[in-house]
Amino acid sequence: MAEGSFLVFGGEKGWLGSLVCDILKQRNIPFHIAKSRLEDRTGIIEEIELHKPEYILNAAGVTGRPNVDWCEDHKEETIRSNVIGTLNLCDVASMKGIHVTNFSSGCIYEYDETHKLGDGNGFKEEDTPNFTGSFYSMTKGMVEKLLQNYRNVLTLRIRMPLSDDLHPRNFITKITKYQKVVNIPNSMTILHDLLPISVEMTLRKLKGIYNFTNPGAISHNEILELYKQHIDPNFTWTNFTVEEQDQILKAKRSNNLLDTSKLEKEFPDLKNIHESIILLFQRMATIEVKTKP
Repeated sequence: MAEGSFLVFGGEKGWLGSLVCDILKQRNIPFHIAKSRLEDRTGIIEEIELHKPEYILNAAGVTGRPNVDWCEDHKEETIRSNVIGTLNLCDVASMKGIHVTNFSSGCIYEYDETHKLGDGNGFKEEDTPNFTGSFYSMTKGMVEKLLQNYRNVLTLRIRMPLSDDLHPRNFITKITKYQKVVNIPNSMTILHDLLPISVEMTLRKLKGIYNFTNPGAISHNEILELYKQHIDPNFTWTNFTVEEQDQILKAKRSNNLLDTSKLEKEFPDLKNIHESIILLFQRMATIEVKTKP
């Protein structure tokens, strides 16, 4: 085994995987980018035997292009990657005694009678998923339950990831492109804060499920107000209701607050979403100024 080395799935073409690889480079942590697809068990075994990693980080999988509505019409492909593929990778790693950090989704819950919008009562890691409005979310909840039986796996529930640049996958970029947006407070993942933590959690070989978002919840309008303040003073937007949104989408969208107490016990300095989002836009404004002709 190559002590301290990572094998990263989704690091070649994936957004999150490539960002993790950047962090590993910055920290001078040895890593290789996996070439095998998750459903290719033989290929995975060959790569593990070749590179002999101490850690595997999985940022691969299907989210759908341009969004999760794609999964509604491509259910077999979604199952093949998100369920069979993820289980395949974690199973092979388990047989070889290798720790796996698996990037998953927190979009498996929706506000309900015991977790009401605005009451501050977030979903905990052990709560049963209650959102089945999209096939993508169903596959994430399904595989998460099965992965609990593997003692080598760390599952990180990411939600609505926010980056410092206007990458197409950035939730900020997405909602600035929508004709209309809903306005609901949600737990979200600021990548600047949390991706380095994912590497640290892997090095500590933590296991189990963690809600992987900044503490607190922030609404679409709050984000767009900050975008207007820091990036584009001429930006305008229009709101509409969840019911109106459901009429134009194939799959419903999850809205929830995740309880981050477990994560905060490990990383007590993790910033609240309202504090961190201001710092994000300050960094973004600097990047945008540098990139303008």
